[in-house]
Amino acid sequence: MTICLFRNLETQDWGQLDFQAAYERQRKLVEARIADAVADHLIFVEHPPVITLGRSADMTDVRVPAVILAQKGIELHSVDRGGKATYHGPGQLVAYPIIKLAEKDLHGYLQQLLEVMAGLLRRYNLTSSFKNGHPGVWVRGAKVASVGIAVRKWVTYHGIALNVTTAGDGFRWIVPCGNREETVTSMQALLGIPVDMAEVKAAFLEEFRRSFGYFDGRPSNAFRGRHPPWLVRNAPGTAAIDAMEELLGEMRLATVCQSAGCPNLGECFNRGTATFMILGDRCTRACRFCAVATGRPGPPDPEEPRRVAQTAQRLNLNYVVITSITRDDLADGGADQFCGTISEVRRLCPKARIEVLIPDLNGSARALQKICDGRPDVLNHNVETVPRLHPRVRPAADYRRSLAVLEFAFRQGLPVKSGLMLGLGENPEEITAALLDLRRCGCRYLTIGQYLSPSEQHLPVVRFVSPQEFADWADTARRMGFSGVAAGPLIRSSYRAEEMFAIRR
Repeated sequence: MTICLFRNLETQDWGQLDFQAAYERQRKLVEARIADAVADHLIFVEHPPVITLGRSADMTDVRVPAVILAQKGIELHSVDRGGKATYHGPGQLVAYPIIKLAEKDLHGYLQQLLEVMAGLLRRYNLTSSFKNGHPGVWVRGAKVASVGIAVRKWVTYHGIALNVTTAGDGFRWIVPCGNREETVTSMQALLGIPVDMAEVKAAFLEEFRRSFGYFDGRPSNAFRGRHPPWLVRNAPGTAAIDAMEELLGEMRLATVCQSAGCPNLGECFNRGTATFMILGDRCTRACRFCAVATGRPGPPDPEEPRRVAQTAQRLNLNYVVITSITRDDLADGGADQFCGTISEVRRLCPKARIEVLIPDLNGSARALQKICDGRPDVLNHNVETVPRLHPRVRPAADYRRSLAVLEFAFRQGLPVKSGLMLGLGENPEEITAALLDLRRCGCRYLTIGQYLSPSEQHLPVVRFVSPQEFADWADTARRMGFSGVAAGPLIRSSYRAEEMFAIRR
């Protein structure tokens, strides 16, 4: 059975994520796959303790009342998949295939998933068995994996839950497969030795690709596995870097240069410049291109604006760039902290120009108005990529919302700047259309750079764009009417930002 149309597979590892958040992400990917806006996906995730009830389940499949589960910190969710009660918890590998079925055969798809599981277990010398009418996998008479799938317009979601290191504790709260005599086990219990989760994920992915006929989705151009020569830089001197990092540590400040692994860090630190990142160093979003850590940030530090201004003063900066993580947990998205930082920098560095590189603030006009009222010299917000790739690259963001942020600032009389990454799979027509969108919403300053994958867990580089092509795009943008353009393989949003401001007309 052939099920994939794109013949390539995107993989994502969401780490440990609560069930409802993972479900919402799945739902968005399903809608994007239905619209052919993204390729097929395979998602890996681990959930905190949770019990899910499929369409054929009810509370008789749970051994204790819901109130007791809540007291023990175990969530309970009814879900739109087949099957009965399933327990998810740490040490369990959950895999969610989001793929378009070319042959509309759900039974055949289920059988293929079971074959993937059988192939994986064979690698560990474990022989699997199956029970008619009970989706799952058994080894030595004990259940080692559950299967619960759903489909919408012939795009699949939900999937399998394989007990790698977990068994016993969480499963005593449910009736597995509706059978009170059912026993549950794990790979680690069966083997009697520690099992590495990363190895199991890699083996599952290999079996899945082989069974469903996917190609390896990694970069396939001439520079596969290495960077082209124009991206290779000489190692910078360490003295200035050490001094900058010591100052930042003393002032308890973060920079996007460090958090995002910018390739220009050495050059900029040697020049005595940095892009200050306020509101913490853990982002509430998990964009697929970004190296900034995802997590729950702490409350805004009221002293942070003053420390940013003092550091800018000590560095004698005449151009200060302030950015932040995305703070979806704050009602104003962090706008007050931006305003406070602008005000403090103005007080201590009255001759310095200020550029703010802001998140989308969830499109809040009130929050945007706060920042615009602070009158930064430049307001920067990156659209990052073309509309078609947004669901894959920035799943929690929205292309049109980003354009609306830029247009709002333009209508407030601020110089507006944005940026694009190339190398994610966009085509020339899409790049041109994005540039026209930016121009129409009032953007006059533009950066275009090469996407570089921070790790194997992030999106792969589809291609490396040559310096000449970047120069051609810069010429195209200038002909469209952009006042300032910086384009090149190592260009980033705030790289040598003061030089673009100097040519402002």
